[in-house]
Amino acid sequence: MLGNIDYNPDVLTCLANLSNDEVFTPPELVNDILDLLPKELFENKETTFLDPVTKSGVFLREIAKRLMDGLEKEIPDKQERINHIFKNQVFGIAITELTSLLARRSLYCSKTANGKYSICDEFDNDQGNILFDRVEHTWQAGKCKYCGASEKNYDRGNELETHAYQFIHAKNPKELFNMKFDVIIGNPPYQLSVGNVTGNSSKAKAIYHRFIEQAIKLNPMYLTMITPSRWMTRSVEGIPDAWIDKMLSDNKIRILHDFLNEKECFPGVSIEGGVSYFLWDKGYQGKCKYYLHKGDSDNIEPYTNYLDSKKTGIVIRDTDSLLVLEKIEKIDNNYYLESSKNFTSMVSPKDFFTNKTHLTSSWSSYSDKRNGDRKIKYYLNKAMHKMPFAWIKESDIPKNTGAIKLHKVYIPAARGSNKGDKKQLILGKPFYGEPNSVCSQTYIVIGHDVENHNLSKLECENIISYITTKFFRYLVGIKKKTQNGARGVYQFVPMQDFSESWTDEKLYKKYSLDEKEIEFIESTIHPMELDNE
Repeated sequence: MLGNIDYNPDVLTCLANLSNDEVFTPPELVNDILDLLPKELFENKETTFLDPVTKSGVFLREIAKRLMDGLEKEIPDKQERINHIFKNQVFGIAITELTSLLARRSLYCSKTANGKYSICDEFDNDQGNILFDRVEHTWQAGKCKYCGASEKNYDRGNELETHAYQFIHAKNPKELFNMKFDVIIGNPPYQLSVGNVTGNSSKAKAIYHRFIEQAIKLNPMYLTMITPSRWMTRSVEGIPDAWIDKMLSDNKIRILHDFLNEKECFPGVSIEGGVSYFLWDKGYQGKCKYYLHKGDSDNIEPYTNYLDSKKTGIVIRDTDSLLVLEKIEKIDNNYYLESSKNFTSMVSPKDFFTNKTHLTSSWSSYSDKRNGDRKIKYYLNKAMHKMPFAWIKESDIPKNTGAIKLHKVYIPAARGSNKGDKKQLILGKPFYGEPNSVCSQTYIVIGHDVENHNLSKLECENIISYITTKFFRYLVGIKKKTQNGARGVYQFVPMQDFSESWTDEKLYKKYSLDEKEIEFIESTIHPMELDNE
């Protein structure tokens, strides 16, 4: 298991290539992550490692292999070395009973630590140092107080897994092993269902930040985990802004590898917005060595800077984007920090006209013909309802009725990410919203503010010309890494004079973009006319 044996094929590689609810980590990726850690950790018989989210056991197995090599001189006897490593240095907490058996099989060569075929002969119990104890959620008002899981979805009885992960449901995680760990490492579960949104669909919220938060409470020297990258651009449901602010501002992330295409790490899994892994160093405070993997080069030069270099509360993931933003800022100073200077001030909150029952995707109290008091044009989800608009009463509209009379622009609230295509559309196609019209939750409203944006039809048309430029959508794409197109993704788009129409050529000239920058934008964004929505 831990000698000079070739692993061909490696069953954990095969397992990691399966698409599954639980994202298993390929051994090659695990070793890339372990390479972030100082080599001397694996040459010290006192170093302790914890994987608090053990699935296949691959992190623990690869750590043990490195310790076997690193401690060979200090503990020459192979069996003695195995016993020492497994008893004193390598620990895990499994996420399910099945993965606990799989992890023990990977590490000890036996699903029970004290079994006949276990390569460690000093355990006196079947779990060894890979724990699994079934934990129940603690329900409060229909949600788990520890992870936010929906009682409706996860109060399942004893026959099914609870997915109440032991590490984040422990009041005091230090009591799980009653010891201090030098390194905490792993690939945590990414999300859980937290209940209904509109009565007919289940909503998932991120939970991986809870594992990072709990790990930091254990005060390790080093913490490294692989997670979706969406937290860096605040494009994720369920992660508090305060948590993101702390991760960015404490400047303890020494190294970060960010993959725009998640399939570079997980070939069989789709994860919107890419994935990343980091090295958090308790004793460090400074700039981060940031590697952006675009999938087009094996020799990637790091960009060294503070993660939140622009003080915007996000990581601007591409250095090319930073150069473009700096040129815009020369014309529109600090525009992305003042909402009145950027496009966010034009964009409505989501569900602008709707509430939980009216004008939602499932609401159907409309007419396909204008008649009687049904005089308000209602733009709805045309794919779902097989029509672009319908007619409703003004009394059907639960809120923001002052905006009914305005000239405005509608744009889809969500759009996919064009998987497999290097060029992106970023946004769905905008269209003019005439007075006496409203929209369902399918759309957001641009020019919604009665006080500050009493637009003309011409200004709406010029706004549409701006949105359709590649320049505009490229800037939106800096923050928009998922389908969700809420107002925050427009932060890096500068305001313009909408008495005139806009083209890419005019914008490139206004902000003095050079040929390289123009080519970068042109190669990144599809023309809007390719959108057939």
